[in-house]
Amino acid sequence: MCVAGCKVALQVQETLGRDPHAGDLYVFRGRSGNLIKIIWHDGLGMSLYAKRLEKGRFLWPSPADGTVSISPAQLAYMLDGIDWRNPRHTFRPQRAG
Repeated sequence: MCVAGCKVALQVQETLGRDPHAGDLYVFRGRSGNLIKIIWHDGLGMSLYAKRLEKGRFLWPSPADGTVSISPAQLAYMLDGIDWRNPRHTFRPQRAG
């Protein structure tokens, strides 16, 4: 029996033409924008991470060719609900020392 992670891995392989076992993270967003799924192969097996926001939507980059590459920091911002396109520091020291 194939579970959700298997279906997403198949989508990575067939639709994106990428190897889901290469160790890359593949991130997918649900239609309504409040669900995100991340799949990766950690060397031992496939892992699936899912997060659903109770309020708001995940900010999603506009893909140029169907795929988007983002940095680990941008992914962390996205998962925390921060606008990864223009993060702002909440505290900035006024002077050194």
